[in-house]
Amino acid sequence: MEASTLRQVPSAWAVLDARPEKEWQAGHLPGARSFSWENYTRTDDKGVQYRTLPPADLAAALGKMGIDENTPVAVYGDADTSWGGEGWACWALVWLGHKGPVRLVNGGIQAWRANGFPVKKGDELPNDVPKTYHFQIQPSVNTSAGDIRNKLPSSQLVDTRSTREWIMGHIPSATHIPWEKFYAGKDRRPVSAAEVRDLLIKYGVDPGRPVVYYCTGGIRSGYAWLVHHLAGLPEATNFEGGTEEWYK
Repeated sequence: MEASTLRQVPSAWAVLDARPEKEWQAGHLPGARSFSWENYTRTDDKGVQYRTLPPADLAAALGKMGIDENTPVAVYGDADTSWGGEGWACWALVWLGHKGPVRLVNGGIQAWRANGFPVKKGDELPNDVPKTYHFQIQPSVNTSAGDIRNKLPSSQLVDTRSTREWIMGHIPSATHIPWEKFYAGKDRRPVSAAEVRDLLIKYGVDPGRPVVYYCTGGIRSGYAWLVHHLAGLPEATNFEGGTEEWYK
């Protein structure tokens, strides 16, 4: 979805700002709700950090925003301050089994501002009418450390962390493609379908086979997962637990 399209029909969409809450407070799209991964993840009972909240809690939070499973949702970020949190937000909705359309605002808040569209500061929000969000988890978009270990010889794993993190240790047989490779340009827009295919092939990953993306806790890999999905390529999975789960 282009920023201009959203601007024409803003009331048709529930808009989620995936940047850190302080960025949202400094300036956001009118009517946008803050939905930063920093506020919707936690350390689980095994000490694994950055775990997405349990489905019931995540669904309840969306319901308080006036969002149910059928609500059209537009997500934006800046592919920067949130570490690709807009990808994680879209992934989380798909994981919950969202039935309504989910769209990424192409170019994020940069494109919105470049068009001269207004932004709003502060934490004032519309008077949302709470709804009940009925979720149905889609297991195919997530995986676990145990499943990866069982399938390791045949899995295509892509590590989306930084070069320094990669050098310090990574999952055996993984390929390193930093998440920044999945966007381009001053607006940091997702790369095209052809560019995604070329990128994977360049690093020795077969775009015709399923790919598992991972990072530390599913945020940067969530962005890569989204761009893979937008490219229309075969099955992709986000290892939400990431290296935090792998090393526990």
